[in-house]
Amino acid sequence: MAATLTEDLIQIYDALFAAFGHQHWWPAKTPFETMVGAILTQNVSWTNAAQAIANLEDAGMLDPRLLAEADTADIAPLIVPSRYYNQKAERIREFSRVYVREFRADPAAMAAMETGELRERLLALRGFGKETTDTILLYVCEKPVFVVDAYTRRIFSRYGFLPEGASYDLTQRLFAENLEPDAELFNDYHAQIVRLGNTICKRSPLCDRCPIREVRGTLRCAVGRG
Repeated sequence: MAATLTEDLIQIYDALFAAFGHQHWWPAKTPFETMVGAILTQNVSWTNAAQAIANLEDAGMLDPRLLAEADTADIAPLIVPSRYYNQKAERIREFSRVYVREFRADPAAMAAMETGELRERLLALRGFGKETTDTILLYVCEKPVFVVDAYTRRIFSRYGFLPEGASYDLTQRLFAENLEPDAELFNDYHAQIVRLGNTICKRSPLCDRCPIREVRGTLRCAVGRG
């Protein structure tokens, strides 16, 4: 690990934690709800995804066995708030079938699979990209896999850790290669990044409010300079 990068990343996390407190993420009542939420939050705000989850729960459908057997025409109307609801209905049903058939609808059975093997299995599912897959690995299976999203790339490119438009893999390596593999740390770090990106480091950032704008006294955001 590069000592300076490690120190910078840890101090950024510490500054975010001091500003926002522990984020207690992922907000879900059950592991399966987290899995469904990871699918529903693709390309939409968490608020919309949460409404779709509430609709499934209210309809008594937030159950892997029921969703595995359901027609997508029955799932789609319940998840309209999540956008792309026809596609997501198919993804939820397909994932539920795999979860029931291969893992007996048991999150512990899923978590018992070796990380790389499980990641490849989930990535093979239609509509499962790296962010959705890694969200399940980290937040359900407690695997030390750092989840990357648009906020991560935006914030850390602005601070010069990454080139603008950095790939998912390059961004993930920044954290994986410079922090100890700690699922608890990766969990809250990602949540802190989401909080910062959603409230302060927006496309038009509120730099004067940013808790990491002067970490170590030398780290500076390219957007907020001058």
